[in-house]
Amino acid sequence: MNGARRHIQLALDTRPILPRHVKLKFDKQRERWLLLAPERILVPDEIAVEVLHLCDGKASIAALVAELAAKYDAPEAEIMRDVRAMLQDLADKGFLAENTEAIP
Repeated sequence: MNGARRHIQLALDTRPILPRHVKLKFDKQRERWLLLAPERILVPDEIAVEVLHLCDGKASIAALVAELAAKYDAPEAEIMRDVRAMLQDLADKGFLAENTEAIP
C-alpha cells in the first residue's frame, strides 16, 4: 500500500464507520471526547460526538439523519446538510471510512 487515502464521496446510502486506526475516546482528565488517529487528534463538539457514535458501519447516512431529526424534532434537510458536511470533512481527512461489507 502506498499510504494514499482513497477518496470517499459520501452518499445517502453510505454506511460510515471509523477506520481501524481511528478511535473515539473519552479523556477523563480533560473531561472531553477525542478523535484519535496516528499523530493526529481532533476534539469534536457534543453534536459531532453523538453523530460519531452512530457511525457504526451498519446505518446509512440517511438513517443517521432520520434518527437525529426524530430525536431533536428538527428539519431533516437541515440536519442532512450539517451531518453530510461534517462527515465528508472527516472522510477527507482520513478520520472516517465507508463500510462496504455486506450486512448479514
